[in-house]
Amino acid sequence: MSLQVEKLEKSMAKLTIEVSAEEFEKAVDTVYKRQRNRIQIPGFRKGKAPRKMIENMYGAGIFYEDAANAIIPDAYEKAYEECGEEITSSPEIDVVQIESGKPFIFTAVVALKPEVKLGDYKGVEIDKFSAEVTEEEVNAEIDRERDNSARMVSVEDRPVQDGDMTELDFEGFVDGVAFEGGKGENYPLTIGSGAFIPGFEEQLIGAELNKEVEVNVTFPEDYNAEHLAGKDAVFKCTVKEIKAKELPELDDEFASEVSEYDTLEEYKANVRKGLEEKKAKQAKEEKEDAAMAAVVENAKIEIPEAMLTTEQRQMYDQFAQRITMQGIQMEQYMQMTGSTKEGMLEQLKPQAERKIKSRLCMEAVAKAENITASEEEYEEEMKVMADAYQIEADKVKEMMGEKEKKSIMADIAVRKAIEFVAENAVEKEKTEE
Repeated sequence: MSLQVEKLEKSMAKLTIEVSAEEFEKAVDTVYKRQRNRIQIPGFRKGKAPRKMIENMYGAGIFYEDAANAIIPDAYEKAYEECGEEITSSPEIDVVQIESGKPFIFTAVVALKPEVKLGDYKGVEIDKFSAEVTEEEVNAEIDRERDNSARMVSVEDRPVQDGDMTELDFEGFVDGVAFEGGKGENYPLTIGSGAFIPGFEEQLIGAELNKEVEVNVTFPEDYNAEHLAGKDAVFKCTVKEIKAKELPELDDEFASEVSEYDTLEEYKANVRKGLEEKKAKQAKEEKEDAAMAAVVENAKIEIPEAMLTTEQRQMYDQFAQRITMQGIQMEQYMQMTGSTKEGMLEQLKPQAERKIKSRLCMEAVAKAENITASEEEYEEEMKVMADAYQIEADKVKEMMGEKEKKSIMADIAVRKAIEFVAENAVEKEKTEE
């Protein structure tokens, strides 16, 4: 195989890859042997027709396309390794020469890693992100736990209130006529949940047990049942049961039930500690994001369109993989959301651009500051991965080739560069808008 690299404008390159006539002939013969059993030639038993006979009948290039498809992936991979360029996109393949007895030649147009011209990256100004935890936040966290530990108790001495869980019978009428699907018995409904059409639940507030009330509503114009969309309706409702949420007392007993602590004071202190750790981590991440965004803003980068397109497709594929793991196919998701692949790719474009620019800038900072990953840091990363996959660290390392190790070391250096620009950023108090 031979390779020529031609640099193009806007960080693009064309790789011209030549595969010997002998290799191409071998690939064609392999395809012939694999496909001959599916080809019927008069006068020959199926699978016994000579290759020349098939080519004479169907054309000399009958096996060329499949042979090319067999050759291109490996040939391109070798060219990728040999070219010495940092390729950042999927290749756009074009066959230049495909003839018997001649070398097979194809080109691969690819995006290269673009040049980054860093501006100021040390001392960039960012807003100050507070990690302070207030008493109100601690109390709100405890109230959420109380709410999770609440029990529902039946209420008989008062009408329905907002937040109550009810059971009701109802029947809906449009122009005095009951409509299909508008009737329910012992239906569970939490007031304020928004489960019913707008205005329905609010009108049940004040309803008494076992007394019929009328609820007047208008179906939304975009209601999924077209025969009801935009129509006025009356629901005759009878509340059969009212249940209210009863919160546990805020005392030592509550603390011991929801935590490992015996007293409310100890539990509260632990809640504060947890919030402080959470907010400190959040503030650190926000500071890093802000510093990185400022560095990107100060830099000059021209991203090749092919590089951006490749990133968009990768992000789309990752999203598809995540929802597939949740049991939803992309076709189903698109039907439910009314979206298309093209539309989703376009929506991902700004995020993909930010991701590429951030990565390129942090790589440039790492290079400028001679920030690298140490063997100790790589070993630590292997331990983290081993814990995540619940296997031994040595086994993880065995699965890593030099290419994978280089990629992980680069990721570590980028993380260190992010920390560097954040540590060197100048924080200023946020101004009230």
